[in-house]
Amino acid sequence: MAIEIRESDIKVEFYRASGPGGQHRNTTDSAVRIRHLPTGIVAQACESRSQTQNRETALKRLQQALERLERKIKKRIATNVPRRAKEKRLSEKRITSEKKRLRSGVE
Repeated sequence: MAIEIRESDIKVEFYRASGPGGQHRNTTDSAVRIRHLPTGIVAQACESRSQTQNRETALKRLQQALERLERKIKKRIATNVPRRAKEKRLSEKRITSEKKRLRSGVE
């Protein structure tokens, strides 16, 4: 289910990436921030020294975010607790209450 991203729906910004990388990274605007205008989702990438690779990475991230937004969450169907589970829970409660009763000193 690939969602098509139109060029008119996105705003692309380029900026200087921060962090390690030395002179080359500090002098080029290789980091990319893509804003999807209809939804307001922002995706950015600054891993590579190449602006085009960062743009592709940011577009992939935007695509994934839009797919997550479109995904329908299935409603949970409640089921009954099995009889054996109820019995086990009650027997554990009985054992615990017996332990507590015996803890309370001798009369």
